[in-house]
Amino acid sequence: MAVSEKNILNRLYFIAGCMFVFGIAVMVKLRNIQYDQGAAYRAKASERIVKDFVIPANRGNVYSVNGNLLATSIPKYDIRFDALTPKTSVFEANLKPLCDSLAKFPGKKTSAQYQRLFRKARANKNRYLLVARNLGYSEYMRMRKFPMLKMSPFKGGLIVEQKTKREHPMGGIAQRTIGYERIDDNGHVTRPGIDGAFGLKYLRGTNGKHAKQQIGKNQWKPINDANKIEPKDGLDVYTTIDVNIQDIAHHALLRQLEFYEAEHGCVVVMEVETGEIRAISNLGRTKKGTYYERLNYAVGESHEPGSTFKVMALMAALEDKVIDTATVIDTKLGTKRFYGRTISDSRGHGKISAARALEVSSNIGLATIIDEHYSSNPKKFIKRIKNWGLHDTLDIPIIGEGKPIVPEPGDNIWSKNALPSMAYGYNLQLTPLHTLTFYNAIANNGQMVKPRFIKAVKAFDKEVEVFDKQVLHKQICSEQTLKEIQEILKNVVVRGTGRKMYSKNFSMAGKTGTARTDYQDYEAWLKDRKYVSSFAGYFPTETPKYSCIVVIHKPSTEVGYYGADVTGPVFKSIAQKIFTDTPLVDEVESLEVKHAAVETQFEAYYNTAQTYKTIMPNVVGLPAMDAVALLENMGLKVNFKGAGIVKKQSVAEGKKIKKNQNIVLEIS
Repeated sequence: MAVSEKNILNRLYFIAGCMFVFGIAVMVKLRNIQYDQGAAYRAKASERIVKDFVIPANRGNVYSVNGNLLATSIPKYDIRFDALTPKTSVFEANLKPLCDSLAKFPGKKTSAQYQRLFRKARANKNRYLLVARNLGYSEYMRMRKFPMLKMSPFKGGLIVEQKTKREHPMGGIAQRTIGYERIDDNGHVTRPGIDGAFGLKYLRGTNGKHAKQQIGKNQWKPINDANKIEPKDGLDVYTTIDVNIQDIAHHALLRQLEFYEAEHGCVVVMEVETGEIRAISNLGRTKKGTYYERLNYAVGESHEPGSTFKVMALMAALEDKVIDTATVIDTKLGTKRFYGRTISDSRGHGKISAARALEVSSNIGLATIIDEHYSSNPKKFIKRIKNWGLHDTLDIPIIGEGKPIVPEPGDNIWSKNALPSMAYGYNLQLTPLHTLTFYNAIANNGQMVKPRFIKAVKAFDKEVEVFDKQVLHKQICSEQTLKEIQEILKNVVVRGTGRKMYSKNFSMAGKTGTARTDYQDYEAWLKDRKYVSSFAGYFPTETPKYSCIVVIHKPSTEVGYYGADVTGPVFKSIAQKIFTDTPLVDEVESLEVKHAAVETQFEAYYNTAQTYKTIMPNVVGLPAMDAVALLENMGLKVNFKGAGIVKKQSVAEGKKIKKNQNIVLEIS
């Protein structure tokens, strides 16, 4: 019995000892948690309750050179409701009036449906009920005045989530050039166009931050935050784009692409003296046969330029004085063998001058000139081309500029046929913008300027940075060569391959181009012939104001493919329309004729403009351009799409307004 009691006591002592050791371990762990890891756990607990969220800064606007809005950030609002915040008395007293107000929103639920929705949310303790999504500013301000929602968030339960949406008032016109800044599925930032190129430095702005409290899984509610940092909006970028010229270029290109059922094409219009890009359109064909701005072909696509490069080849020979414009070239009967390969013309020209060879775009003529005078020293010709910078990028700020390819002896693609092929625009690659830059230098009396898309960066009306003309080459050639080339380019339109474009009322100069493409498999190419048609030049011939290049890829050969037929009419249409709309000489004509209806309409418009200064007028029913002029003269920033009559305005009539306030008009 005594032994048994002793064993029991030993067991009790053992158990008591284990419990004592366990207790000490627990105390040590608690101390460790409290003192050594306490701060980390407290921070983690706090993080689960309160967290800083980014307040995105409003992205700066992008404007045309005329001051028209090309891209803007429009605020959008999601309205949510914390069903547990309002007291029962507040909830019951305001529920029906709130739901009656919500029911007046077009296309929304009835008052009874809203009441059931709110009561169900309160019963289910829903603290993140979605009430409305993607509201405009005027709709948001209207909803904030509704019963219960007009109370503070801690009394009425209102939760507002703001986001911004990038809008392009001109729609698809120049959208790729205007560009954007987006984050793809892999988290990489893509920055096409002007918006993307200048987004990081100017447009993006600085984000703010605001604390929110967690009220459920992935549900956060804003709280009063003394450490809140307000966002700083981005700066505004003023481009060199002229919306009128842009519209002309876009539709001229679109018409021709549709007529020739081409794969894609581009057009660029540049101001000769400054290098400012007045218009750039890039249109690609969809599977449905429609066209939209898919890629920036003018900037990013390097391709064999074809006959437009013959100008550079002939200028090199003239500058090196190996020929003159009167040198006679034997182009045979339209075919000639060079190192075992046949080069052909569209027809035979026989013996013609070097100048005439360019006018009629003779492949044989240019290949003969370059081969005879540079085959023993091809690097001399390549050096001349590189001295013009045609082998290197233009280093423009728009991302994705295509890399030119100008081969030289020793390269993989060099052969004995390389030199004669380069003479008429094969075996090398340039972007359309690069080709235009060279032609622009010819128009600009030999001075090559860098293409420029940006004119200034502003904060409101204050200039932050101004972008001036950049000269790449003060003089690309001698005055004699320049005058000779200018005369030949004029004659191309008067009596050469571009003679279909000739107009006795308006002068143009330039060069047609037709090049094979996708011809590596020659047998396959013969079955399905594909070409690149182009025209590069300037206008008016005597005092050039604008240069322009048009490139159209893979037009239907059943309709036509020569540059003079496909791209020449686009160039002519753009040139004549620009000249008609914006003549170089201002003409003032005095007309005393008055029209009673016009006088009455103007009087009403003038009275409206004089009456409203600090309050919002009613512009619904006005023509879009009249409404825009009226509001912009009041110092407001007007955003709109389309053309026609104003159907809706974002700020209601009679509301107080301030200078530089954004106004959105709905046009139809």
